[in-house]
Amino acid sequence: MSLFENRIDDTYENDSKIVFNNGDTLDFLKTLPDQLVKLAITSPPYNVGKSYEVKTSIEEYLATQEAVIEELIRVVDDHGSIAWQVGNYVDKGEIFPLDMFYYQIFKKHGLKLRNRIIWHFGHGLHASKRFSGRYETVLWFTKSDDYTFNLDPVRIPAKYPGKRHYKGNKKGQLSGNPKGKNPSDVWEFLIQEWDKELWEIPNVKANHPEKTIHPCQYPIELVERFVLATTNENDFVLDPYAGVGSALIGALMHERKALGVDKEKEYVEIGKQRIRDFYEGNLKIRPMGKPIYKPTGKEKVAQIPEEWKKLVDQK
Repeated sequence: MSLFENRIDDTYENDSKIVFNNGDTLDFLKTLPDQLVKLAITSPPYNVGKSYEVKTSIEEYLATQEAVIEELIRVVDDHGSIAWQVGNYVDKGEIFPLDMFYYQIFKKHGLKLRNRIIWHFGHGLHASKRFSGRYETVLWFTKSDDYTFNLDPVRIPAKYPGKRHYKGNKKGQLSGNPKGKNPSDVWEFLIQEWDKELWEIPNVKANHPEKTIHPCQYPIELVERFVLATTNENDFVLDPYAGVGSALIGALMHERKALGVDKEKEYVEIGKQRIRDFYEGNLKIRPMGKPIYKPTGKEKVAQIPEEWKKLVDQK
C-alpha cells in the first residue's frame, strides 16, 4: 500500500481518505459537509492549564465547547455516534466532574446517551489531599435510535462458556453465545483478552510504546473498540482535538477513513509521521487486549525498601 494511495490531506476534499488539519477546531468543522462522519471520538481540552490550553472559567470553557458540539452534531451521520472522553476539572482542590456538565449539553441538543463508560488505569499523579484519581469517563451518544452498533467484532470471551439454562423451556441448553459475551460499560483491558469488565487500558506514560511529546496522549487501544462497534469499513472517523493522531491511526488500522484537526503544529507533524510509520510498518502500537504487566513481587522495585522496614521496626 503506497503512501500516494494514502495521502494525508490538509483540508477535506471529496476524494479524501485521510485529513489532518493544523488549525482551529471550529473553523475546520465548518468546512465539512453535513452527515459526513459515522463516529466522532475525542478527548477535548480539560481547561487545566496544559501547555496547549488557556485556562478560563468553567462557564466560558463549556460555552466554547458547546459551539464545537453543535458543529459535530451537524457533521455526524444520523446513524452515527459521538464518544466524548473526559476527566475532571480541578479548581483549588475541588473536583468538577466534566461528564456531568457535558451530559446536559448533549441532551439539550437531542442526543441520546447509550453508555457512560469507565476507563480505569493503574498509574497517574498521586494526590495529597484527596484520593488519587485513576479513572476517566467516555460518554457515548447517538443522534437517533437507529444507529450503527456491531457487537460481534467486540465480543469478549465468556468466563463460563459451558454455562447452561437451569430452568424453563431451555433447561439444559447452553445459555451463552459461541462468539463471546457483550462487554459491560466498565472496561478493563485486560488480564485475559478482554476477560474482565473494567476498561483497564494503561495510560500513555514514559514507558508506553506509543508515547510522544503530547502530555495527555490517549492510547490507540481506547479508540479501537468504538471504531469496530460503531462504524463500518470506509466510514469516516473524526477527532476534533486530534493531538498526535491516535484516533486517526485507530481508524486507519481497521480500514476506516480518518479526519483530524489540532491547533498545535508540532503535534500535527508528529501525527502525520506516525500515520506514515503505520503504513510503512514502523509504528510501535500496544496490541489491543494485551495483558497489563503484573509484578511478581520478586522485582527489586516491587519489594519493600530496607529504609521503610527500619522505620516500621522503630515504631
